[in-house]
Amino acid sequence: MTDTLDLDHLRSWIGRTEKRDELLSPWTASAMAATVRNGEQDWQAGQALPPLWHWCYFLPTAPQNQLGPDGHPARGGFLPPVPLPRRMWAGSQFEFLAPLQVATPATKTSRVADVSLKQGKGGALVFVKVQHEVHAGGTLLLREGHDIVYREAPKAGESAPPQTPPADPAWSVEHRPDAPLLFRYSALTFNSHRIHYDYPYVTQVEGYDDLIVHGPLIATLLLEAAQQNNPGRAVRSYSFKAVRPLTCGKLLRVCGHAPQPDGTVFLWAEDAQGALLMQATTRLE
Repeated sequence: MTDTLDLDHLRSWIGRTEKRDELLSPWTASAMAATVRNGEQDWQAGQALPPLWHWCYFLPTAPQNQLGPDGHPARGGFLPPVPLPRRMWAGSQFEFLAPLQVATPATKTSRVADVSLKQGKGGALVFVKVQHEVHAGGTLLLREGHDIVYREAPKAGESAPPQTPPADPAWSVEHRPDAPLLFRYSALTFNSHRIHYDYPYVTQVEGYDDLIVHGPLIATLLLEAAQQNNPGRAVRSYSFKAVRPLTCGKLLRVCGHAPQPDGTVFLWAEDAQGALLMQATTRLE
């Protein structure tokens, strides 16, 4: 597959930008609260949008006839046409400068910052780095770095050994993401990637044993738990790295250590067998 990768062509996408304007709908915030907080609150104009809930806004609306075989928009638009079958959200980095407010107009500008090729144990890996900024009323509210990885399909029986998570969490919250939760989150983020809802596709084409829980959903549940266990402290930064996928119906445990003196908190997600799924760091004010 490496022989068919034209890295110079893919790197010609560096510098491409797109811009999306959005009125931050109260209904969307209410629906997100119902999904990740089991809350029935109707969000009102002017309320601060919690960290990471911006993922439900500024969404691309590719026409149905422009979707690729995996349900994502066909490659070669804003993102480079990487000819590798699997696309995954590898991680993100955030600076929260000021909160977005419900029912307020805002603008998100995105730019392809880098495209790189690496060789992993399972073959070629292409990393695409996208930088996002969100402004409202001329003020920068949020910076986000988004790491996307494209990889070859694994060979039969090939899987990376599990990593061991940190020990002695100060707090731990358990979830069991089921199909309705995956459906709701896909709907709220207009995510048509078939690994999250199409059982025959994810098992027969991509080779997983069940539907895949969204990496951003795990990252959101992780940060939500960190805030619940440290009330009254605003999130100023957050970064996470996806380590291992979790499939539908399996236990998800989100954990964290106590804040350090500078407000830094180490977070992680693990499964029922104690395998590390995601590692993260946040800084609380």
